[in-house]
Amino acid sequence: MNITVRRGRPEDAKLIAWCMLMAGRSHLKIGIWDLIISQPEAKCLEFLEMLTLQGPRHMSYYSEFFVAEVDGKPAAALEGFDPLTNGEETMAEPMAAVIKKMGLTPEDMTPGQKSLEAFMTCHADFAPGAWVIEQVATRPEYRRMGVVSKLLRAIIDEGRKQGFHLAQVAFYIGNTPAERSYKKAGFKYYDEKRHPDFEDAIGCPGIVRLMRDI
Repeated sequence: MNITVRRGRPEDAKLIAWCMLMAGRSHLKIGIWDLIISQPEAKCLEFLEMLTLQGPRHMSYYSEFFVAEVDGKPAAALEGFDPLTNGEETMAEPMAAVIKKMGLTPEDMTPGQKSLEAFMTCHADFAPGAWVIEQVATRPEYRRMGVVSKLLRAIIDEGRKQGFHLAQVAFYIGNTPAERSYKKAGFKYYDEKRHPDFEDAIGCPGIVRLMRDI
């Protein structure tokens, strides 16, 4: 078995979209993207695929992801970004363009906005000067093969090359496999947020944040 890691390409859009949706769900039935898009799964995947290809460059653009291949087949992805220069605010214009292209109405998006308010009660803060790792997911048939470990090493190396000395990652409380993978990669518990509104919307108490020097 040969695991290789490379930067995302336009042809990875379907894999990246799937990873975004699954990372947003974690070990739960629904996640942040289900809430924001407020559409059936097929429509959510279509939205995210279009989003990864929609310019201008933004936090979830395909080029911000690293992709792992197992014997030449795309198996997993994650992203690393600088929240000061490529943070969540960069998503507004591309998301608006995708909403328009898909013909989604304000009424379609309203439930997502209300759910997003609940989600934000536990949204992990970005530590000053931190390289942020998100959207981590692996296809089921490639799990427990060390794929995520290799991806994490690559994205941490990328953060170091860009001059960062601290990295952070966050996950939903109760996602034991993610916690195990991140701690194996050197991350340590930093803090957590819990809120009843978040639990009502998502189905778990909150979000844990881990940090490590790089």
